[in-house]
Amino acid sequence: MSGVEGKLELERIVFIGRTYEEYLQMFNLKEADLVGGRILDCPAGACSFTAISNQLGSNVTAADIAYYYSTDELADKGVQDIEHAMSELSKVQDNFVWDYFESIEDLTQARIKALNDNIKDQRQTPERYVPVVLPDLPFNDEAFDLTLSAHFLFMYSDRLDYDFHLRTVNELMRVTRGELRIFPLVDLSCQRYEHLDRLIDELVRQGFAVEEMKVPYEFQKGANQMLSIRRRNP
Repeated sequence: MSGVEGKLELERIVFIGRTYEEYLQMFNLKEADLVGGRILDCPAGACSFTAISNQLGSNVTAADIAYYYSTDELADKGVQDIEHAMSELSKVQDNFVWDYFESIEDLTQARIKALNDNIKDQRQTPERYVPVVLPDLPFNDEAFDLTLSAHFLFMYSDRLDYDFHLRTVNELMRVTRGELRIFPLVDLSCQRYEHLDRLIDELVRQGFAVEEMKVPYEFQKGANQMLSIRRRNP
């Protein structure tokens, strides 16, 4: 397992992803928004956004700590994680809004589809899947026109502190020429990230334009907003 020494153990990585269609709603995107620019999905996990977007003619790069591991390892891990997550979800169904997904079975099929699309694309075009350890990224300044970051920042505020969040957002903005979108703005308890206002104030102080925006997607209760961060016009 070369290149993985010192990285997060595979057992501690949750390799579950969202579908391309979920991404469009989570980040309030239209397919036309994905054409003509370079896009970064970080952390991308087992999501199918990169796979499907590039099939449709976009230029998307996926980045995640999980990609230090082999595709076969991730395929097995993804199946195990979906099975475990779905069994646990039945205990906390009231924390979710069952509109986009009608049932746990419906959700399971979506997670399996995302995983399968992701793994297939990793095998076909491995150069699109870049191993990273946040808050450091191996990309040039302003390498991407749009960066998307889903279900990582803010969600794990019980184990990732404010300093980590700030450093990661700054690093994501370093590699972004246009806009960074982060979804959702709540933690695993469905509560708004407690330091979000402090973070926004700091980003504004640094000269960024920051906006909380409602999106047409809500599965976890209260998770229906994203954060948009842009460089101000000089």
